[in-house]
Amino acid sequence: MPSKIFVNLPVRDLARSMEFFKKLGYRFDPRFTDENAACMVVSDDIFVMLLVEKFFRTFTAKTVADTGRSTEVLVGISLPSRDDVDHIVKTALAAGARPTGAPKEHGFMYQRGFEDLDGHVWEYFWMDPAHLRRRADRAA
Repeated sequence: MPSKIFVNLPVRDLARSMEFFKKLGYRFDPRFTDENAACMVVSDDIFVMLLVEKFFRTFTAKTVADTGRSTEVLVGISLPSRDDVDHIVKTALAAGARPTGAPKEHGFMYQRGFEDLDGHVWEYFWMDPAHLRRRADRAA
């Protein structure tokens, strides 16, 4: 069975966070969603658990990061095209996110990001499939 990844993020207002991510096109699995947590489906094998901060603290003995002062994680998600990257970031900004800087053009990769309503950093990127094939050919 393939592994699945669950990224757990603390949020201050679960309903507000869910509305934000719904605007970006994400859906939530109701089987794993209640007043303390919401399971956001990124793909068949990738999920983001939005956990109310009080509930999140039950999973760790460490202090929850203050996202206004530090970055605890960079969530990177690939998309099929540059236009898709631009679209999701523009949608997030219109829904209240903050930009993390100017778009980054690396030639073979295009990247843009934002901070969500709780200060978590999301980086969306597109990589040129031809570049990936060339790298695979060189590695073989």
